Amino acid sequence: MFYIKEDQVLKVKYSEYLKLVGSLSKLFSDSLVPYLYYRVAENIFCLAFKAENLSRSDVAIDAVKNNIGFGLKTFLHNNGKTFQKIAEFNALREEYKDKSDEEIVYFISEARNKRLDLSIEIYNCHKLIYHCLTRSENKMSIYEFPMDLVDIKNIKNIKRDKNSIKFTDGLNEYNFNLSKSTLFKRFICKKSIADITIDILAEPYDSLLSLQSTSQNLLTKSTNYPFVYLPLYAPSSKDFEPALASGINQWNAKGRKRDPNELYIPIPSWIHKRFINFFPNNNDEIFDLILPNGNKLSSKMSQSGQKSLMSDPNKALGKWILRDVLKVPEWTLLDRDYLNKIGIDSVIVFKLSDTEYKIDFASVGKFEEFKEQNDI
Repeated sequence: MFYIKEDQVLKVKYSEYLKLVGSLSKLFSDSLVPYLYYRVAENIFCLAFKAENLSRSDVAIDAVKNNIGFGLKTFLHNNGKTFQKIAEFNALREEYKDKSDEEIVYFISEARNKRLDLSIEIYNCHKLIYHCLTRSENKMSIYEFPMDLVDIKNIKNIKRDKNSIKFTDGLNEYNFNLSKSTLFKRFICKKSIADITIDILAEPYDSLLSLQSTSQNLLTKSTNYPFVYLPLYAPSSKDFEPALASGINQWNAKGRKRDPNELYIPIPSWIHKRFINFFPNNNDEIFDLILPNGNKLSSKMSQSGQKSLMSDPNKALGKWILRDVLKVPEWTLLDRDYLNKIGIDSVIVFKLSDTEYKIDFASVGKFEEFKEQNDI
C-alpha cells in the first residue's frame, strides 16, 4: 500500500498537520473524538504528500501521485465496520427507476466501473487506493484498501431493505440507497497502518489569538489560478444534450469529409464577457493545453466570437477525449445518457499564463452551477 512505502519525512509532516487541525476540534464540538472536515483531510493529504488535488474535477478519485489514484475518506471509527458513501448517481435516476432490484444493481455497478475506468484513463493510473482516516477518542487511525471495480460476474446476495438494496461481489459489500441515488461500500477497519494521537486544546480560541499576536508573517497568499467551466453539451440546449453535428460531435457535420476525432469544446459568449482576457480574443494565438496526464496539446480559439476551444490539429483533442478517455467507438454520437452514465458533462480550464492552460474533466452539473454562481 501507499502509506507504508512513502517517505518518512512526508509521513511525519502528514501526522503533524493532522495533529494541528485535530487539536482545534473544540472549535466545533465538545467531543473527545477529533473533528476533521473531509475537504480539509483531502487538502492535508495532498499538501503533505505532494499529491495532485482533484477536488475541483470531482471525478471518481480525489488525488493522484506517482500514477496512483486515491479515494480519500474520513469517518468515525465506531465498530470498524461501517458503510461509507463512494459514489452518487442522481443523474441516472430516470434510467433505473423502473428497473427490478437485480437490474438496478447491475446497472449501477456498470456505471461505477465506467467512472473508475475513466479516472484510470484520464490520470494514467496504475492503481487505485482508498486512503481512510478513522476517528475515535483522541486518535486518528490510517487504513488503506484497494479501490476495486465491482466484480459484476460475481454479484450475489441481492437483498432489498426498505429504501436500499444490499449486495456483494465476493470482494466487498455494497448498499445502494434508492432515495439518495448513492452507492455505499462497507469498510472493515481492523488493524490500522498507523495511529496518530490527537491532543485536543481545551481553549482553542485563546491559542489562535496568541498565534496571531506572535507573528503576522504567518498570513501568506496562496496561488489560485483563474478558471472557467465549459460544457461538453450544447450550451443552448434545454435538455443539456450535445449537438448532433457540432461541439463534441463535430465529426458528424456535413459539407466535407470529416475525421472521426474532430471536435471542439463550446465557449458560451457570456464567458468572454464575464472573464475578459481569460482566453485570447483572436483565433491566431497558439497556446499549450496541458492534459491531466501531463501531455500538452497545441491549441487555439476558433469560429467567430472565439466561441470554441480546439486543438491544432483539431483531431488531437478529439482523440484524447473521445477515444483515449471516454472510449467512444468511432462514428458514434455522444449523447446525454452516456454523459450521465460516466458522471461527466463539462470540463474545467485553468489559466496558468497567457501561453499555458490546464484542462480537466468535471462532474455532471458543474457548468450549470458555475453559470448560476455568475448570475447567468
